[in-house]
Amino acid sequence: MDNVDKKILALLQQDGKLSNAKLAEMLNMSETPCWRRVKRLESEGYIENYQANLNKRKLGYGVLAFVQLTYIAHDTKTTNDFIDIIQRCDNVLSCHNTTGGADFLLQVVAKDLDDYGHFVDSVLRKLPGISDISSSISLRELKSSNRLPLAN
Repeated sequence: MDNVDKKILALLQQDGKLSNAKLAEMLNMSETPCWRRVKRLESEGYIENYQANLNKRKLGYGVLAFVQLTYIAHDTKTTNDFIDIIQRCDNVLSCHNTTGGADFLLQVVAKDLDDYGHFVDSVLRKLPGISDISSSISLRELKSSNRLPLAN
């Protein structure tokens, strides 16, 4: 990966809708080599997909919660069942297997506190092997980004 590849990634991170023509213009290169570089970055897995970043609040999601889950059992079946359930849960934006006191950290959105309470009761409390659920509700989001730092 050279500096041009990093510039391509940085520009597409800022605006995934950039046309190949505009991207090539911004990089001072012709369209065909630019297109080839983007296709190579996609095929090598540097670019996984393209998506629109949506405004949670405008879509009615007023609650953002960080949930720590602790398990009693750490067997393969329990873990695989957990992963399967969480993968299908649209309210869960991210799930991380973590070090420290909790086994998993989830980022969850809900319409309001009642909706979040329903999610806890209907999903989290029904997970097999859970010994502790600890939630922290975000009062104000100061920064939210999926953009990675790309040093030259």
